[in-house]
Amino acid sequence: MGATYTFDVFSTLDGYGRPGSPDWGGYWGKQGPELLDRRLSLYEAEQRMVFGARTYRLFAQVLAPAFEESGRDPWVTRMLNLPATVVSSTLEGPLGLPDAVVASGDAVDIVARLKEESEVPLRSHGSMSLNRALMAAGLVDRVQVTVFPVITGRTGEHPVFRGAADFDLELLDSRTLDGSIQELTYRPTLHG
Repeated sequence: MGATYTFDVFSTLDGYGRPGSPDWGGYWGKQGPELLDRRLSLYEAEQRMVFGARTYRLFAQVLAPAFEESGRDPWVTRMLNLPATVVSSTLEGPLGLPDAVVASGDAVDIVARLKEESEVPLRSHGSMSLNRALMAAGLVDRVQVTVFPVITGRTGEHPVFRGAADFDLELLDSRTLDGSIQELTYRPTLHG
């Protein structure tokens, strides 16, 4: 059957994956204890992370300098310490994460092979271009979108689904965190 692959992404209500203005702050300034506890619970289970090169570089630059854990949310530390595959034709190992390897080649082929061979679920946080391609190839089993209660129409960056194919979504789970953040988990199916 193969491992389940989850595309896990943060988004504003209007579909942006990152604030374009520093005055928003991390999590758009909306995180609370329920969100942070939920994120940690999602990453406690054994799983393999899959990142694209751009997301890996961002994480390595912003989140993992010298693996400094002070000030970092526990779920992020857990995510960065999980085994990871970085899909890239430009990066070379060794990587700055403890158990990360580079896989060079076609992302669809790499992830299809990982899904067949992995004994643990696969998860990707961010890596929007990579995951849009994997969704189009039918390799994404779950899309988990955490929607923060903000609209960043003028300042938002990285539209989560810009350029994606059309998909029908079956809602598998939903929850409200900290009274205003929505976590929605869907099974995507290519439309048409």
